Order: sequence, then C-alpha cells, then structure tokens
Amino acid sequence: MFLILRNVNLRRAVVSPSFGAAADFFSSQPPQTRTLHRNKRGGVCTSPNRKCSGRPYNVPPSAEFVARVSGIPTMAKLPHQETADGLDAAFVGVPIDTGTSNRPGARFGPRQIRVESALLRAYNSGTRAAPYESLMVADIGDVNVNVYDLKDTCRRIREAYRKILAAGCIPLTMGGDHTIAYPILQAVAEKNGPVGLVHVDAHADTSDVVLGEKIGHGTPFRRCVEEGLLDCSRVVQIGLRGSGYSPDSYEWSRAQGFRVVQAEECWFKSLAPLMAEVRGQMGSGPVYLSFDIDALDPGFAPGTGTPEIAGLTPIQGVEIIRGCRGLNLVGCDLVEVSPPYDTTGNTALTGANLLFEMMCVLPKVKYY
Repeated sequence: MFLILRNVNLRRAVVSPSFGAAADFFSSQPPQTRTLHRNKRGGVCTSPNRKCSGRPYNVPPSAEFVARVSGIPTMAKLPHQETADGLDAAFVGVPIDTGTSNRPGARFGPRQIRVESALLRAYNSGTRAAPYESLMVADIGDVNVNVYDLKDTCRRIREAYRKILAAGCIPLTMGGDHTIAYPILQAVAEKNGPVGLVHVDAHADTSDVVLGEKIGHGTPFRRCVEEGLLDCSRVVQIGLRGSGYSPDSYEWSRAQGFRVVQAEECWFKSLAPLMAEVRGQMGSGPVYLSFDIDALDPGFAPGTGTPEIAGLTPIQGVEIIRGCRGLNLVGCDLVEVSPPYDTTGNTALTGANLLFEMMCVLPKVKYY
C-alpha cells in the first residue's frame, strides 16, 4: 500500500484508489501542512519537512497524514508486490508451526506482526538510520506453505528463497517456528557459501532427533552443520538458558566451534561490548541473523511456544541487532511469535520493532 503523488497540485494528484481519503485529506489542508519535495524522477515526497531521496524508493505513508488503522496490513504499511524483483530487501512471511514441540500458534505470527507494525515510522530515532532513503523495500507476502507436511513445506521455503536471493534481495523473514531457518539457510548457503550465524535464542536448536524426527524447530542448526551451510568458526549463540536433557546442553555447539553465550553471562549488563567481539568474530564474510523471540524473557514476550524464564530484555535484544551494523548481512529472521499466547499484542509489536532494527543495519543503509 503506497501513496504516490505525481503532481505538486494536490487537487489534481494521481493516487492509488485505496488512498482516495488520503488525497482528500491532503487537498483540504492549508499550504503550510502540505510542504512537498520533488525527487529526481518527478514524483514528490508527501511528508512535510522530510528530505526526499533522489532514487525511487518505497516510503510508507506517514501516520501524520494516513491513519494507522486504515488500509490492508502489510509490514510497516509498505507496498506489497508479488516477487522480490527490483528490491534491495523484502519482508516475507513463513506462517508455519508444524515443527513446534510445545505451544502452537506461530503460524499466525507473520499476520500479527504486520498488524502491529503499523506503529513503525520511517526513521530510527536511536541510530538515525534512514532505510527508506537507501533501500528499495516491500512486503512480498507469505511463502505458500503446506500445513500438513513439514518436509514439503521446507522444500517450498527453499525454492521460494532461491528466487528471492536470485533477485539480489535480502530477505527479512517473519516466522513461523524456527524450523524455517534450515531451508532458508540451504538457499542462502547455495548462493553465498557457508555463512556466519548470529543466533539469538533461549535454545541451541541443535538436537539430532526429536520423537523420531530429524526436522523440527529444535533441530535446524544441527542439520545446517551436517550439510556444511555454516562457517562454524563464525557462529555465536546468545541468550541460551533453561533446564536441559544433560548437565551441559551446549556441549555439541562448543564442539563444533560455536561461541556460546548463556543468558547468565548477559544478566545486569549492556551487550554492546559483546557485540564488538562478535563483529570481530564474524569478519567480512556473509552473515545470517536468526532471532527467536523466546530469547527475550517471557515477562516481555509471553507470546511464544517454548518460553524460558530469566531471559534477555528488549533493550539487550536491540543492542544485539544494532551491534550487527557493519556486518555483511545476507538475511535475517524473527521467529516463534505465537499471538494466541499474548492477547495484548506486545510480543508481535516487539517482533515488528526488532525486524525494523534488522532492516536498519543492512548493508548500504543511510545514516544521518
């Protein structure tokens, strides 16, 4: 959903039919509230006192002029398009919870994240990032998953992400349970070779077999290691905690060369120093960021399938993502939001904000 005004005379503006009310609003306003800035392609920027890029980027309509509650929900009220063609980055949903072991509901995560994302604005006030002045971004909808067959769903995800990556687009994924990281990383590694991984989670997700199955939300990174998708010397797992099936639940991760940062190492401190070390570990090679919302303490994010107490704070979550600025990020995901377990919507709202932060640290994003 995107408002385009192609004529400085707003009473003769050409707009999408769905934005007729918005055009009427603009036309009715006094001149001082209708300040426009022409860009190099002849269009205009509708937000007053905003600098408009000379390149043709998608910019969500501002809530200063278009009510948040109006329109069809897309991520951040961005335009929707069918493919990743022409995009630098794309929000894409993978609505599955077929791989969950406890509470279901993550299949509704992408939809609720989109709804709550209406509160997002164009600029990052904390970092002064201006993603919509530097990246062409859109919402490309959801992968058409098979809710009856997890293995077929993985095939569908892998094929969908091959097309996204072939278009030169960085995927910003809304899950869905954490199973989806496996087929996504298959496609990512096919294009980039073995990648580094910043994995933020309450759980290592490195089990071999669960209830006789090798594919599920507790096994993706074991499968990724087996298939050579990860550069194990450039993997960090942050926020791991909870009771375990053995005295050292993370022995396997360490044996592969992963850096493991348990939640206890994060208590009562800023994670900015940790992320400086992580940037050194990741180097200049391609990196994938995978963020399970259950990394956060359930007091902040109760809407998830496998909650563990004594987790990270939202502030620490933001520090981790902002600490990825400068990395060669080739993809990101935010998974395991289960809206039925948080009727306030705050878990999905947190997820939407974390995805916005991910977009803000992608390569080539402009900062003021």
